[in-house]
Amino acid sequence: MFFLFSKLLHYFLMPLLWVLFLLLLALFLKSVRWSRGCLLASVSLLLLFSNPFLSNMAWRAWEVDALPVDEVEQYDAAIILGGITTSSASITDRVHTRRGADRFLHPLQLYRLGKVKYFILSGGSATVSGEAGESEAEHLQALLVLSGVSPEHIILETRSRNTRENAANTANLLQQHPELQKLLLVTSAYHMRRSVGCFEKAGLQTTPYSTDFFADDPRFTPDELFIPSILAFSDWHLLIHEIAGFLVYKLLGYS
Repeated sequence: MFFLFSKLLHYFLMPLLWVLFLLLLALFLKSVRWSRGCLLASVSLLLLFSNPFLSNMAWRAWEVDALPVDEVEQYDAAIILGGITTSSASITDRVHTRRGADRFLHPLQLYRLGKVKYFILSGGSATVSGEAGESEAEHLQALLVLSGVSPEHIILETRSRNTRENAANTANLLQQHPELQKLLLVTSAYHMRRSVGCFEKAGLQTTPYSTDFFADDPRFTPDELFIPSILAFSDWHLLIHEIAGFLVYKLLGYS
């Protein structure tokens, strides 16, 4: 039920739908005063959520900072959270990745540098029904093996469908591997706050290693400050969704 609720919440937190809803209210309300108010609110939201500079500033405030590679110590294992691969019913002879592939590329660099010994890949099916072929963890395993990682250095957790389950299932898995004590937690920078909280709740102390950054260096150029961008809408949607998820997890005691 919680998994289904989180999927529905994803759509209700879409700023573009808020703008469209207010425009419809402005069109159908009989009161001229309320109609004008809704129209003004919709235009205001449109300008706010289409501004790339404001979107970038919000990302910079929310995302967890990067840990420089040369400051990374020796770790027994890097825990990589899923959410970056997808399946294709028509093209089944390869792994399909979405944005966020840095989640396995950046710890792969650490592995090559000898800073990480093992990978713990956490991620099951991301579908509402739970019916799928290979899990996300298995997808990531295939990518790492293709990149030259020894299969003996990869441990799979294939049942998780959200961040809370990532943490709880990984904690259970690590009971079978008491030799793995020093852990690096790898996920997207915007997702790190919720992830760290969940893993602490599950009794695991990890070092955050943020990847897949949306924030960029601020640019005070006319196109960044004043020209609307449809991509800013998408960025705001993801950020609002993540902040809402973080707050819900806190309220429910998941993190």
